[in-house]
Amino acid sequence: MEKRALLAVVLSIGVFYLFSMVLGPKTKQLPESASTKPVPPVAAPAPAPQSVSVPITSSANAPAPPQALKVQGDVVVETVLYSATFSPRSGSLKAITLKNYREENSPKAKPVILGNDADPSLLNFSTRATGFNLPVSAIFVSDSGRLILSGSESKKLTFTYISGEGFTVHKIYTFNSNSYGINLETQVINNSPVPLVGIIQQVMTYPPEPKVKDNRFDTAGSFLYADNSLRDDKIKDVASASKKYDKGVLWAGFADKYFLSAILSESSSIASVELKKNAAGFMESSVSAPQFTVIPGQSATVAFRLFVGPKDIDILKAQGNFLEQSLDLGWFTVLAKPLLYTLKFFYRYVGNYGIAIIIITIILKALFFPLTHKSYKSMKDMQKIQPKMAALKEKFKDDRDAMNKAVMELYRDHKVNPLGGCLPMVVQIPVFFALYKALMFSIELRHAPFFLWVTDLADKDPYYVTPVIMGITMFVQQKMTPSQMDPIQQKMMLALPVVFTFMFLSFPSGLVLYWLVNNILTIGQQMYINKLVKD
Repeated sequence: MEKRALLAVVLSIGVFYLFSMVLGPKTKQLPESASTKPVPPVAAPAPAPQSVSVPITSSANAPAPPQALKVQGDVVVETVLYSATFSPRSGSLKAITLKNYREENSPKAKPVILGNDADPSLLNFSTRATGFNLPVSAIFVSDSGRLILSGSESKKLTFTYISGEGFTVHKIYTFNSNSYGINLETQVINNSPVPLVGIIQQVMTYPPEPKVKDNRFDTAGSFLYADNSLRDDKIKDVASASKKYDKGVLWAGFADKYFLSAILSESSSIASVELKKNAAGFMESSVSAPQFTVIPGQSATVAFRLFVGPKDIDILKAQGNFLEQSLDLGWFTVLAKPLLYTLKFFYRYVGNYGIAIIIITIILKALFFPLTHKSYKSMKDMQKIQPKMAALKEKFKDDRDAMNKAVMELYRDHKVNPLGGCLPMVVQIPVFFALYKALMFSIELRHAPFFLWVTDLADKDPYYVTPVIMGITMFVQQKMTPSQMDPIQQKMMLALPVVFTFMFLSFPSGLVLYWLVNNILTIGQQMYINKLVKD
């Protein structure tokens, strides 16, 4: 099998805390942090004496909201990394603007905004409950109209909903200025005379089709990590029936090629996730905590962690919960991720991802030199005995068994292996495919310049210069490579560079750069081998 044919096949397969502590009741964290399993429903124990400065009333009449909770409009949170706008409706996220990423490769382009394409009636991180009446349309009041964080600051934002049915809900967001991660605690206080039993749900929605046609949305949809594996679903997968995941869910959310919004489990706080197509046509993800029971005068808190940001492998890994698995690099992830780490390693020293790609290509070529050297030498040796093979085929054209025996003797006498030119290349296929995926889905290459006109290694070459040069080098390499094929097959193989050139016209220029450099190195290697193996 020819190397070009193998590589063609490869490419063709192709995220009132202070108030509750000081003024609130005694709080029970659910699930318990020491437990690794969801907390089952428990029988209501006898009320315990309260030792707080302001006891929670057991009356069915709801208390008036504290004076501090007076903001009823949108709340803006400014950090070093993003600007987030929260809505009083369910204390949900309206939109988050990422300050370090832009929609287009231009300093004047609009920054990337996440969450603004959610269902307008069901914004991301809306909270509802089953077992008691907490609708997603509930209006919360907040303790601040604006938070500004700088340096390594950490601040809290509390949304409060006081129902007319004897319970109060606090949504306490904790922000860190230098992190895309957000902590969310949902506290339910039972002010009624009877136990409160229910389940808290955090809800996210995602459009069936992106507003803008862009390759960023090539892999857009629902992603979650459950039962030790990544699960992805599109709107068509839940169009007729919902899907439920309830085994070891570590996180769930929505993502495209480069960005992710997710809810992460905190001490087994995700009991299940249900995906469905809602009445408005949006994809809806309902993340449910384990069921809890709150006796009169006490509270329960469910903790989650949120992530809204880029699918940078280092940023994702720092969040824990195997969030880096959202960066799906295909069958050869075990190879692709080390290659991506290596790419970032060299970038820290050279400051240019294009040069880092060239360095990695050279290193891979050097590592595989013994295999490719053996492959090309074997093909060259096979080419040398082609006249003798042709003579044997003519001599034993009427006796196939005798011909096969004679050909095997010819191989043995000249110490050649007909598979020697193919098998070494097969060993390299996983590495080539892993690097292909790493370069194709790496946000690090997005809007990363190389030189001159190549200003975005994740986008195609605007003038198609590198794909054309790549095609030329591929043609030269094809002509230099020894072949065992008949003339018709050889002519077909020479058409392969043309096919690849047209295919690579729309490929990210980072991939084209890798292939171009690899071709140049292969040509040099072939020239070296041709000198060693004389005709």
